[in-house]
Amino acid sequence: MKGIKKLITLAVILALGFGAYQYFHDLTGPELSFSPSAGYITRGTVLQLELKDRSGLKNATVVVTQGENEFTLLQKEYPQETTSIQETIELDPMLQDGPLEINLVATDRAYSHLGKGNTTTATYQLERDTRAPMLGVTSRAHNLNQGGAGLIVYTSSEPLVSSGIRIDERFFPGYAQADGTYLCLFAFPYDADPDSIPRLEGTDAAGNIGNGGFYYHLNRRNFINDTIKIDDRFLTSKMPQFQHMFPATLTPLEIFLKVNGELRPQNRAWLQEVGANTHAEPTWNEAFIRQPNTATRATFGDRRKYTYNGKVIDTQTHLGVDLASVAQDNILAANSGTVVFTDFMGIYGNCIIIDHGLGLQSMYAHLSSIDVQVGDNVERGQIIGRSGATGLAGGDHLHFGIIVSGTPVNPLEWWDQNWVKNNVISKLPPS
Repeated sequence: MKGIKKLITLAVILALGFGAYQYFHDLTGPELSFSPSAGYITRGTVLQLELKDRSGLKNATVVVTQGENEFTLLQKEYPQETTSIQETIELDPMLQDGPLEINLVATDRAYSHLGKGNTTTATYQLERDTRAPMLGVTSRAHNLNQGGAGLIVYTSSEPLVSSGIRIDERFFPGYAQADGTYLCLFAFPYDADPDSIPRLEGTDAAGNIGNGGFYYHLNRRNFINDTIKIDDRFLTSKMPQFQHMFPATLTPLEIFLKVNGELRPQNRAWLQEVGANTHAEPTWNEAFIRQPNTATRATFGDRRKYTYNGKVIDTQTHLGVDLASVAQDNILAANSGTVVFTDFMGIYGNCIIIDHGLGLQSMYAHLSSIDVQVGDNVERGQIIGRSGATGLAGGDHLHFGIIVSGTPVNPLEWWDQNWVKNNVISKLPPS
């Protein structure tokens, strides 16, 4: 009998111990993850809820309150041994734009609280916004040249986190001004389909995108066809500076083809990154300076055929103006701005880029020396370096470029005082 009593006592102790373990081993409610947990929701927003609990999930409820209205979005019981679940919850279509509150309640299957389990609650404050911003264009006379630039001024019914002009796959950002307007300097790219239609777009904090059209006139351009003969003298004198970039390439001609075919696109793509380093307002108020006492050796948009031993080996487009006078000529800043780049840049050799605001930048390439550094504020007409033949240059000259948010445009416009006044300065808000 004593042995039986001991067994019974042991069984009771084990049962009590097991019960205590079951009761106390889980005293916290389910872990939950919810998104979006803050900010804005739009018409297409879907809520994501993730629940986890080692004792198993029992039920969950999601209720949204807006003013005096209450909508139950989720009310669900979970099968035994459900330790994790992910719920995708659609918002009630009766919700209005404006603030709302989301309340979550989730309970597990723990033995705590007299078998009722542990409960987790959470509350989130969100803002519903389904209206796209309304954009209004206030500038007039958008006369564009193929390969040229234009400026548009516009307003928005609400603050924008991103806006600008989109032409095919290219996007030119706009910049908010102190008077509440937005300015966007954009290009009609030289290689864009002339039938492409520039569109104004703006995105608000909720992610709603508003679109708008505007009146413009495009002057189509025919660019010059040019042939450049490549000889062994040029290859042996210029290609060694690029050898380290293509160590597996054997001959100077092969290096040239690599430079033109691979390095040139990389350099031009890199201009997009430089273009983002810009002031939100213009840093200038008059036409750009053309380098004085220089002759034009090549123009913007020239379609070049490169020949070697009488055969065409490559084709490229020249996206600047080549100016030449005397060797190591003093190079002047075309307008006031901030230096954002000074270094060797592939095909452009030693190069300076000056930012003039709104994504507008001027480039000075093939230099023999550089007299400024990144961060310097320079004045219109200030000497910034000397001309040279670094990079992919056949002789001492200045490659001058104008770039709008990473896209090269025709510098001739920016040297023209009347064009600058009528198409840019006249549209700027009073300073």
